[in-house]
Amino acid sequence: MTYGRAEIHELLVANDLRPSRALGQNFVADGNTVRRIVRLAGVSEGSKVVEIGAGLGSLTLALAEAGASVTAVEIDRHVLPVLRAQVEPEGVRVVEADALTLDWSELLGTGGDNDWILVANLPYNVAVPLVMRVLEEAPQVSSLLVMVQREVGQRMAAKARDEAYGAVSVKVAYWATASVVGRVSAAVFIPRPRVESVLVRMDRRPGTALLGPGTAAYDRLFSVVRGGFAHRRKMLRRSLEDLVRPEAFAAAGIRPTARAEELNLEEWERLAEWQLGDPTAAAEATGTNGVS
Repeated sequence: MTYGRAEIHELLVANDLRPSRALGQNFVADGNTVRRIVRLAGVSEGSKVVEIGAGLGSLTLALAEAGASVTAVEIDRHVLPVLRAQVEPEGVRVVEADALTLDWSELLGTGGDNDWILVANLPYNVAVPLVMRVLEEAPQVSSLLVMVQREVGQRMAAKARDEAYGAVSVKVAYWATASVVGRVSAAVFIPRPRVESVLVRMDRRPGTALLGPGTAAYDRLFSVVRGGFAHRRKMLRRSLEDLVRPEAFAAAGIRPTARAEELNLEEWERLAEWQLGDPTAAAEATGTNGVS
């Protein structure tokens, strides 16, 4: 069973609910759309799925209908009783939590099962921080399928030289392969949003679980990336003059006149090996021990 517009309206009226503007709530009211999301996420019988922002349960029910084991996370205490009544009889586990602060290990376990699928309909104001937090802190999640505002989705999936390419694009590329896999009409939501939405799929790259925040290489890389994109119009030799060594460009095989949007992940990594103030970085790049 999935919800159409009539069922969503009925649930809202019967429970004296209104979509929260503060939480960016736009409920999906179209069975074809939620089934399409399930298909694009690769959800099937036995899949382990965590859904963020389950709302009234329209997508949740489609996930359960596909045979998945679903954990639905919802922050809105007003919506929660309705959500529980609709989806718990279908075997869904409902958790009241803020996805920006919850403990992923407590939610998903620490037993080495890294095959969770995350599915979410995300409002604009939390989309990027939430996706980044999942990629950095939840190695249990092997793939994500998120519905986000079109401009946000394009940033997440952009490649070097794309108009939407930026620091967020580089960070997503570090963790995962990402692509926009579909568009979603504003007409399928209640209330109807004033923005276009897209579906972005991200599949985690292997071998990144131990290379996140707090490791020297990661922190070094993204301090340089942030520095480069902070001055997009400047040539990198100018925007990075306080961040990388003078010999960095020749050593990394990158034109000093290039701009931030021209560099792919591999090129950013090569530049970051020459960060100023880090004597081990250049030694690693040249294969020496850094002792003169």
